[in-house]
Amino acid sequence: MTTTLLSSAIQMRLTHCQEKMNTLLKQYLPPDNQTPLFNAMHYACLNGGKRLRPLLVYMIAELFDAAPEQLNPLAVAIELIHCYSLIHDDLPAMDNDDLRRGKPTCHKAFGEANAILAGDALLTLAFEVLANERSYPIKNQSTILKIIHLLAIAAGPQGMVYGQAFDMAAQGNSLNLEELMQMHRTKTGALISASVQCSALATGKASENDLVDLQKFGQALGLCFQIQDDILDAQGNSEKMGKNPGDAKKHKCTFVTLLGLKQAKAHALHWHQEAQTSLDRFKNKALPLRSLASFFIERSM
Repeated sequence: MTTTLLSSAIQMRLTHCQEKMNTLLKQYLPPDNQTPLFNAMHYACLNGGKRLRPLLVYMIAELFDAAPEQLNPLAVAIELIHCYSLIHDDLPAMDNDDLRRGKPTCHKAFGEANAILAGDALLTLAFEVLANERSYPIKNQSTILKIIHLLAIAAGPQGMVYGQAFDMAAQGNSLNLEELMQMHRTKTGALISASVQCSALATGKASENDLVDLQKFGQALGLCFQIQDDILDAQGNSEKMGKNPGDAKKHKCTFVTLLGLKQAKAHALHWHQEAQTSLDRFKNKALPLRSLASFFIERSM
């Protein structure tokens, strides 16, 4: 299959996943009843989004011949965590952005207090979804606990929160390459990697060796995503990105400001190859995941 056909197939899967997630998120979110808090939660979750992390959940399920619908609560929980993180990242005290997914950021639309509370509510709701045995097809409590533990690590002071604090502290300062990668392994890569690992755990079919290689895949994929994000930001197309470019203007260290555009692209290709290599044990069954890895560094939004 050609690269163009593979990219087209991934785009079709993304579109399907976006439609599916919009339906599922509406089921799990509190009713949109015109209260500012609930409206802000709906706005943050249903105003677009690539849904790459839920797609990873479903693709890993397929890798182990598990029914994707069994992982719906996991996909929802991960997307809720992601949407919470975007609300808080955009706040005036953080990145101070006013555009997200081509629309005003949550605090611009609903005020800063409602945006903070909506983010808090989405993060908490994610763990409520995972802990609710009545709605979760996975009945093995030990597996559920492992999944909750992994996601808590990815979202908390060892993961996304640490990465955001690192990012804020680094503004105006120079970082070396290892420091920059460490920041993005936590801020961006932690939830991507957790999406892969939690899905594999949820199937009940992944061996320890499978989990090790999938962790490597998720980490490499996270770096691919972030480097490509920095490249797109440097090229400055807010229409395609759905958010305002200009990390360099905010005195942020990015892969492009540190390495230059040419070397940043080479670095993205390196981590793309690392992602591909980590899938070797899965042979032909990993072809969709290989296509997704290629999509990560070829994307224009």
